[in-house]
Amino acid sequence: EARHTGGTFVFRIEDTDAQRDSEESFNQIIEALDWLGIDWDEGIRVGGPDGPYRQSERGPIYDDVAKKLLAAGYAYESFSTPEEIEARNVAAGRPKEFGYDGYDRDLTEEQKAAFRAEGRQPALRIRMPDEDITFNDLIRGEITFKAGSVPDYVIVRPNGDPLYTLTNPVDDALMRINVVLRGEDLLSSTPRQIVLYRYLVELGVAKEMPLFGHMPYVMGQGNKKLSKRDPESNLFLHREHGFIKEGLLNYLALLGWSIGPDRDIFTMDEMVKAFDVRDVKANPARFDLDKATAINAEHIRMLEPQDFLDRSVPYLFRAGVVSADSWDALSDREREVLTAAAPLVQTRVRLLGEVAGMVGSLLSDDAYIPPEDDAKKQLKATAGEVLDAAIAALDAVPEDEWKTDHLHETLNKALIEEGGYKPRVAFGPVRVAMSGRRVSPPLFESMEIVGKPLTMQRLEGLRAHLDEIQG
Repeated sequence: EARHTGGTFVFRIEDTDAQRDSEESFNQIIEALDWLGIDWDEGIRVGGPDGPYRQSERGPIYDDVAKKLLAAGYAYESFSTPEEIEARNVAAGRPKEFGYDGYDRDLTEEQKAAFRAEGRQPALRIRMPDEDITFNDLIRGEITFKAGSVPDYVIVRPNGDPLYTLTNPVDDALMRINVVLRGEDLLSSTPRQIVLYRYLVELGVAKEMPLFGHMPYVMGQGNKKLSKRDPESNLFLHREHGFIKEGLLNYLALLGWSIGPDRDIFTMDEMVKAFDVRDVKANPARFDLDKATAINAEHIRMLEPQDFLDRSVPYLFRAGVVSADSWDALSDREREVLTAAAPLVQTRVRLLGEVAGMVGSLLSDDAYIPPEDDAKKQLKATAGEVLDAAIAALDAVPEDEWKTDHLHETLNKALIEEGGYKPRVAFGPVRVAMSGRRVSPPLFESMEIVGKPLTMQRLEGLRAHLDEIQG
């Protein structure tokens, strides 16, 4: 939205909850945005006119605004404990969880002094007006909260710590934020923000009321709201599996928004050009991992071949199939094999984490690759005679003619035309011998990359182990 409108994207860290906020979670937020390529104009690391940009460093600012709200009568001191509020609710025949009842609104100075004499420290509460609160949500249209439906709420704890109900509107006001997009789960707190904003405008702290838009929930499995504990919500887990940022951003953008009918694949630049927050749907979106993966596959195919290889190498290193975690540090042989394999593999993987399984056999020097369980099913009763015929036919091919097309012709003639086997029965055992896998890069290209000596060893290796595999 900021990029589409030519606005300023401000990034601040809301870390006033010392119990929940850690340097580790701060670093994860930064790492996530950096990896996704989401940059900002003002805020953490880049500075700007309205710093500091961590709420934990802005205590004096909140303290000053709280004093102004108290002096103007927009806030008041509240000495009631949670237990007293519950007891009063029960005594009045209300549910004990009913919430704060306004008891401290009009305490006299004598009453306040008596509470202080008991050693009590007051919280600060905002005085909510006795009227309906209506605002126009950018996504949901006009929303009204009835008078009395939102109790007076705490903005500063008795120990002096400000709550987000104070810090967020104050920061938005001082940082001149005029569009606030937040989760649907925060909708019930919006009337509090609006009332506080009115007071901040009266005090000259804010210049205007921002526009609010409440984004739809993202649902997980079983139509439950996606929670922080669900693996689908873990950005770094998706990265670990081999999502690329372009694919993940594209999919996330589709959760509640679309660029046009029958179009799912687009770049961030295209999204920026087309996006308008008013087009976001209010209904919850569902995180569909299969669809996310399919979209990621499309973006992998769109990468330049060398970019694809550069991004794949750390995954290959993690899987133990190459000697280093960067392209430049690989051996000449590794680079040669991967360059030849890239066009074969790039169109067949959905996640970068799948590349290792595809190219592992091409990089390996093993003369025999034990087949995976699902690959064993490709080995029909005729596998032995198929391998014998393939070995005999390929043995006659000179090394200088060991090329994809010639290998294809040779095996086609020996196994299909002369042997009478169907293609799947003919080539299945050869594929399993070459890679040990049911799904692998194109067979004849793989044989050319691996070379004649190793190809022959693998065919003979599978033939030698066939009885025990099928036994």
